[in-house]
This record gives sequence, C-alpha cells and structure tokens, in this order.
Amino acid sequence: MISDLLHQLPQIPVSTEAAVMISTLVISLAAGLIALIHNWNKLSDENEKKEEDLWSVFENLTSSMSHLHELRGRIVKIFISVVVGTVIAALITNQLIVLLTNPIGGMNKLIAISVTESFGVFFRVSLVAGLILASPFIIAQIWIFIGTGLYENERRAFYLYVPFAALLFILGVAFAYFVMLPVAIPFLVGFMGFRATPTLDNYIKFVTTALLAVGASFELPMVIYILARTGIVDSRMLIKGWRYAIVGIAVLAAVVTPTPDPVNMGIVAAPLFGLYLLSIVLAFFAQRRRKKQEDNKEIQST
Repeated sequence: MISDLLHQLPQIPVSTEAAVMISTLVISLAAGLIALIHNWNKLSDENEKKEEDLWSVFENLTSSMSHLHELRGRIVKIFISVVVGTVIAALITNQLIVLLTNPIGGMNKLIAISVTESFGVFFRVSLVAGLILASPFIIAQIWIFIGTGLYENERRAFYLYVPFAALLFILGVAFAYFVMLPVAIPFLVGFMGFRATPTLDNYIKFVTTALLAVGASFELPMVIYILARTGIVDSRMLIKGWRYAIVGIAVLAAVVTPTPDPVNMGIVAAPLFGLYLLSIVLAFFAQRRRKKQEDNKEIQST
C-alpha cells in the first residue's frame, strides 16, 4: 500500500548527477553546522570574549601558539573535506564535463591535442567540483576560526551566516553557468567571424576558472559585513562611496568576465551591484551591533 502511494506522488525530474551533487551539498552544509555546534562551548568561552576582538586573532597569529594550532586544525579539516568532495565528484566527472561543454555546443566542438590532456581535464573538473561540493563545510571552518574573536551574541548568528555564505557562493557558480557562460562562450568562439575550435584543456580551464571567480565574487556581502564588524567600513561610508563602488565593480566584472564586451560585463556587474546594496544593509546592522556592544562595555566598566 505504501509503495502504491509513493508511485502516485508526483515525480521530480532530477538526474542522478544532480541528486548526487545536491545530496553532497546538503551533507556538507550539515557537517559544517555540526562543526559549529561541536565548537559552541569553545566559541562561547567568556575569557576569550572579554580579552580578544576580531583583529586580535590575526594580530597575535604569529605569537599565539593556540591560534596556530587552531589554524592548522582548520586547514587539515578543509583539506580532508576537499579530498572527500573530489572523490565523490570523480564518480560523476564524465557527466559534469558534458554539462560544462553545453555552452559551446557539446564535446564535438572541442579537440584534444595532448596524450595526457583528457586525464588532466578529468582531474581538474573533479577538483573544482570537489571544492564546490565541500564549500559549505569549508566556509563553516573559516567562520569557526574567525569566531574565536567575536562576542557571544555574534557567534549565535553563525548559524545564519554559514548557510547564507554558502548559498551566495553556490548562487555565484549557478549564475556563471546558466547566465554568463551561455552568452560569453558563443561571443568568444565566433569573434570577428572566425569559428574557434578550443582544445578541451583550454576550454575547461577557462570555464572552471570563471565558475570559481564568479562564485567567490558573490561573497562580497559577507566580506563587507566582517569589515563593518571590525569598524573598517560603515554603511554611511558605503553609501557615500557608491561612485567608487561602481568603478570597483566594473573593474571586478572586467576581471571576472571572460569577454571584453560591455554586454557581458553588464551581466556580471548588475548582480554585483545588487550585492553591494545588500552589503550596505548588512553593514548597517553590523554597525548597530558594534555600537551597542561598545556602549554596554562602557556601562560595565563604569
């Protein structure tokens, strides 16, 4: 009876490869949250909270063995997560390569001129996919390390920041694949009327670099929030400097965008400017939190 009911439910058209990637991303995010919970007692240490601020973690990094051990442990865990993600990605790398060649029209539009080219491409795609799959756990480990210098109420917000930061990175990768590359690749291969036939290695390097670069650029709001928490920037400064922000975003879009034409630059710059506006909102709340904590600290000292 149960099986009959299951068959009557609407089936979601998800391929095996997509199911593997989504499942791995969910497991990676869950592992990151579990790591945060596991380190909750350490992150809530009242002595650390009173004696250190965010920058002290980095200022004393060379002189504090505890921070060096902490950093080493986080790096080891990140390395292990990348290895695990790469192994899982290797199981579906052939299918991933086919997906990556869709923007250019398929595998038949590429050539291989080296004996080891296919092997190198296979390893590169596996590694890049492993990084993407492990990204939620990697971001969690970075947040845990930074969290040793935050206040206790800020540490509670990590449960929101980690999924949000991971989501921004995944959205950046998805944006590059579904929006940017389908416009950029045809423009490049047909530029000036010449039909280019890239090598497999050259094309895959180009695509994977673009995916990671755009994914990383989508972390802008989280970077601005950290800078606002440390007092380096504030929302008023960001609002006044919108002209400089546009120039900076244009430069970043020119670096990230694989084509020099303004259309593709605009495709990348538009969401980046939207993320900049989101950064202003996050900086405002970070600024308020910082001011409130400073006021409470002054009241307690008096």
